This record gives sequence, structure tokens and C-alpha cells, in this order.
Amino acid sequence: MTLQVTFLGTSAAVPTTERNPSSVFVRREGDAFLFDAGEGTQRQMMRYGTGFDVSDVFVTHAHGDHVFGLPGLVHTLDFNDREDPLTIHVPRGVREQVADLVFAVGGDTGFPVRIREVAAGETVLDREAYEIRTFTTDHRTDSVGYALVEDDRKGRFDREHAEELGVPVGPKFSRLHDGQAVELEDGTVVEPEQVVGDPRPGRTIVYTGDTRPHDAVREAADGADLLIHDATFANDANERAAQTGHSTAGEAAKIAAEAGVRALALTHVSSRYAGDARELKRDAEKGFPGEVFVAHDGMEYDVTFPDTD
Repeated sequence: MTLQVTFLGTSAAVPTTERNPSSVFVRREGDAFLFDAGEGTQRQMMRYGTGFDVSDVFVTHAHGDHVFGLPGLVHTLDFNDREDPLTIHVPRGVREQVADLVFAVGGDTGFPVRIREVAAGETVLDREAYEIRTFTTDHRTDSVGYALVEDDRKGRFDREHAEELGVPVGPKFSRLHDGQAVELEDGTVVEPEQVVGDPRPGRTIVYTGDTRPHDAVREAADGADLLIHDATFANDANERAAQTGHSTAGEAAKIAAEAGVRALALTHVSSRYAGDARELKRDAEKGFPGEVFVAHDGMEYDVTFPDTD
């Protein structure tokens, strides 16, 4: 089951020739989402072939490098004769600002655009097999992060043992796997726990947006498969990071290590590292033993299940 991240924009506030401002595209099977929409996001979607079938945009905060792409995106969707609604989720207190931005030039679109305020600690999207939740972040303005959390999956069905117990191949296998007991021809009752293992975890992606290290981020990222964390600066610029409400690569790594995540993506890269961002990766690797990489525009990352067997 597909769960893929495409990094559309990985720069901090000042874009470079190689990095667009912040935006992350996530596709889960037939569903598509954007997390932040920096200037030119719609062009990045064209360039990297993500498609435009996003149903929701999740904005972490209303600084320009995270929202200036919204007007262009909305009008591009309109020019493509979109009819389905688009919901833009924003932190509390900035709905009016974002609405003014989105509809700054012409407020009529051929499809509904809903701008919805959210607060930390909410489930903002609840789908059949997953949900998207908010959590507190620490920036210089009202801000939240987002976590896409899949439901647990069914345990593995032990077909061999089921046959040993006399369960005939067919519908009774499915009933057992769905948690229902079945009765055999001789009157024997087979319970699901006899042939179905423990539930298996789904996958989790956590996106912080701009933030200082924060306990709420650590809690939201507990055991996550992918943590996409602000890593604007290298470790030697820790004072600058604190002054501007951002994190260093080492601070992101510390959060990732304490949360026990499987992989750490460093993003929101300062333009001072435009020529070479390897220092960020080296700094993070000192504090995080798992997979770590500096995200770049156009990079695709497939989030696999924790157990791949």
C-alpha cells in the first residue's frame, strides 16, 4: 500500500536556485495532501509529476515561505476546471489572513475552497484506515505540526495452523481473520486468537514545519517511521537557531533519537548551505543512529511498513 513523500520545497525563508520554499506532498494510495505551500508550489507539482488531486492542504504557520504558494495553487486548480472542494487547514488565529492571501486577486473559483482553523491536539482528518493529527510546535508565531498516523493492521493469519485445526479453506479463513469465531462440522469452535497473530502497527509520518526542539514533537514522533524536522542550521549556529525559532540538525537528531524514529529527514535548509548541505547530515549523524538524510527538491521517499516480511 503506497505511502510516498515527495519533497517539493526544502529551503528556509530564502529560496535558492536548487531549493524552493517549504512544501511536502504526501500520497497514500488514492489520497493526496500538501503540507505547507511555499511560493511556486504548483510549478513544483508539475515539475515532479505529483498530480493536482490534493484534497487538503495542511499549513503549519502563516509565514510567507509556507503560504505564498496558496494563491497560485488555487488558481491553477481553477484553470484546470477543478470541481472537488479543497480544504486548507491553518492554525487558530490566522484564518482571515490566509483567506485574504488566497483570494487577493479574484475571489471566485469554480470549486469550493474551505479554510479551517485547527488547534494542537486535534484529529483534523479522520479516514477509514488513518488520521491526521496536530501537535504543538515552538516557532515565533501561532504554529502546529502534523502527523499522519495509520491504524494498526490485522495480525498475520496462520493458514497452516488453521488447516491443522480442521478449518476448511474458504470463507471461514476470512471470518477468523476478521475476528470472528467459526464452528467446524464436528462442533469444534476455533477462536481467532488461535490462528491470528497480534495486531501489526501501521505507518506514521510526522512533519514539524518550523520549530525549536519541543516535547510535543518528541511525543508525536514516538516510534514514527519518518520524522520530517526543521534543520535550518548546522550545530555551530545554535544561537542563531534559537533566536529565529528554528532547530539545528543536531537538535533535530536528538528529538529523533529520543522518539525512536526509523528515519529522519532534515529540511528547511538555510541558504547559507546552498552550495553544500552535507554538514547538516554529519551533525545529525552524531546524535541519531538511524537513517538520516538532507531532503532535496524532487526527492521521493517511500515509507514502508515497520515489518517488511
